[in-house]
Amino acid sequence: MELRIGWLYPNLMSTYGDRGNVICLQRRCQWRNIDVSIVPLDRQTVVESFERIDIIVGGGAQDRQQEIVMRDLKGSKAEALRTKLESGTPGVFTCGSPQLLGHYYEPALGQRIKGLGLLDLVSKHPGIEAQRCIGNVVFEITASPLAEDLQTMLGEKPLVIGFENHGGRTYLGKVAALGKVIQGYGNNGEDGTEGAFYRNAIATYAHGPLLPKNPFLADWLIQKSLQQKYRTDLTLTKLKDDLAVAARKSMLQRLDLTNLKAAV
Repeated sequence: MELRIGWLYPNLMSTYGDRGNVICLQRRCQWRNIDVSIVPLDRQTVVESFERIDIIVGGGAQDRQQEIVMRDLKGSKAEALRTKLESGTPGVFTCGSPQLLGHYYEPALGQRIKGLGLLDLVSKHPGIEAQRCIGNVVFEITASPLAEDLQTMLGEKPLVIGFENHGGRTYLGKVAALGKVIQGYGNNGEDGTEGAFYRNAIATYAHGPLLPKNPFLADWLIQKSLQQKYRTDLTLTKLKDDLAVAARKSMLQRLDLTNLKAAV
């Protein structure tokens, strides 16, 4: 078996360690003897490259870089990305990239940046004087069927640990929230939601360490992509994740959340 991981604009959208998500997916495939290749999806990429991708990874960017990406990601490229996600190709979009999938992003300064409109959400920066949303974030995944899939995989409810650093605030329309905030700001610091979930696409403000800190999300993406590609039901072999589990326990202890009944 083999998988092709498409990395959206790695030179422009990897501000907060988003390469960690790519490495995590790559290694967890290799440890299971799944052949894997990393395909940059950037300004030099032809549309046909989008069509051959099995997992899509998007990271964060500053406002200027985000504008450059949106100028390039239009027309046939935008349609190819839309088609992949609509057909169920798994993806993980962290930090600024979920804003690209929404209707628009309004920066603190400058013009509104139009998004792909794939997710029914909008993002707005409240102004240069506004406090950024920075810190550790913990949320329970509530989106269906992702929450049910992970509970079956883990035996307990899925709890995500991450780190957020964003000025924009995201407001959801008719799209499912990825999860419910337990600690942190989440989408906007107001309504208790974090991220969004559509088809098999995960969107969240949690940064590049998302998958290393929550390896079950990486395994869900890998399993879904294999099922999509090979049209067969399969279960991944378990990996030894003692270090990740220990790190998660330590973080929950630091945040005084050890009383939560959730998968670690």
